[in-house]
Amino acid sequence: MSRRYLVVFAQAHNEFRIPELRSIAELHGFEFSLPSALDDQDPNRPYMVLYVQEEEHARILAKRCILIKSVYEFYGQGSSYEELHQNNRASRALWSRYILDTSFRFLVTAHNHKIPQARQREVVESFSYMKLMGKIDMKSPEIILACLEEYTSRHGFVRSKHEGDGQFRQVYFGRLLQEGTARSLIAKFDVKKRAYYGNTSMDSEISLLMANQALASPGKLIYDPFMGTGSTAYPTVHFGALVFGSDIDGRQMRGKGNPPGVLRAASQYGTVSRILDLCTFDVTRNPWRRGALFDAIITDPPYGVRAGAKRLGRKKELTPSQLATFTEHRMSPRLDDQPYIPPTKPYELSNLILDLVVLARYLLKPRGRVVFFLPTVTDEYTEIDIRQMLCEGMEVIANSLQDFGSWGRRLVTIRKVNDIQYPPPTFLEHQKGLATTHIPAHKGFREKYFQGFRKEE
Repeated sequence: MSRRYLVVFAQAHNEFRIPELRSIAELHGFEFSLPSALDDQDPNRPYMVLYVQEEEHARILAKRCILIKSVYEFYGQGSSYEELHQNNRASRALWSRYILDTSFRFLVTAHNHKIPQARQREVVESFSYMKLMGKIDMKSPEIILACLEEYTSRHGFVRSKHEGDGQFRQVYFGRLLQEGTARSLIAKFDVKKRAYYGNTSMDSEISLLMANQALASPGKLIYDPFMGTGSTAYPTVHFGALVFGSDIDGRQMRGKGNPPGVLRAASQYGTVSRILDLCTFDVTRNPWRRGALFDAIITDPPYGVRAGAKRLGRKKELTPSQLATFTEHRMSPRLDDQPYIPPTKPYELSNLILDLVVLARYLLKPRGRVVFFLPTVTDEYTEIDIRQMLCEGMEVIANSLQDFGSWGRRLVTIRKVNDIQYPPPTFLEHQKGLATTHIPAHKGFREKYFQGFRKEE
């Protein structure tokens, strides 16, 4: 029989909350249920009651989910304290074991509001019917019982300190089960404290969320095909996974100095042994000679705002005479003994994403995941943009928006659904876009970004 637990969320990345919960539940092999009422499933609200089979499963969510602040054993809720007390009395079987000799402390707090001390005392005294006989211990109690009031946001309105006190949307009551310990990792992986980072390094909270979406854990082998400065790798290896990274520009991974920058930063976190290797190559001309290698692919593809994506090739093809001269030059010895640096050309984002999904289908094990960010223009985005990038054997299981106003980026999670060994992808540019006339919102994103997302006349 499922038991109810109250989850208190951090006020960040609201759309990422439920996908993260589902990913961690899948990682640890259990299930949970959301409330039946749609209003209670709203990810924008700070509190949510989950139905979980075992208490240990609720603790696991609190310890691993980045967006959870705490989890409570749920006793009741109501739109008024009269309704709350009625529901709490009905839950007596859950809290009666603490009546006789358990030290306790009451916590009365609120979201979007400051409760005056006088009313906090009134709230605590209203629970006198519980007849708790244990010692009141404000420093180290055996249990903490909490009332959590939810107020609607009044951001932007000038009001007095306690204006609207008691006019809450809902109040919840329960016993603190587990503090959310994973949020401390945000400070640990803070980019500003990192030994090596660059101008494209990702925010630590986002990279931790990506690691959770990729189900990073001991024994997993995970690949980042656009490694850059390694922002996705450090949380991934922290959770026990092994990481292989590649990039078309090795300078981003190497940095300046020795050892290479990515390894130097991994050493800072004590996880350098889990970085298997770093290689420089173009993903469209990759060295992989067999598929089904990786449990997950996790990456933040370059989309041209700070650094544009590149692939091998020339912007303008050589004429036959130029090609003959070039070939002759390449075959002759170089007097300066300098290595040949192949030319590159821009890699259009919509083509890059199509190639990434097909490459993931080839490289992933069955039920493996590819997790990546996709920038989109807010006014132009439609669901077909995501469906269009799919191919046989792949399905979308999460699509969460990080909103920046006129544009945003979506954390997309796609899973391989079968055990078919697909052939290596060909990455033929002339085949892109032939199957559909729909133009996705992320096509030409770089140009739209620098034009200020102005619509064409």
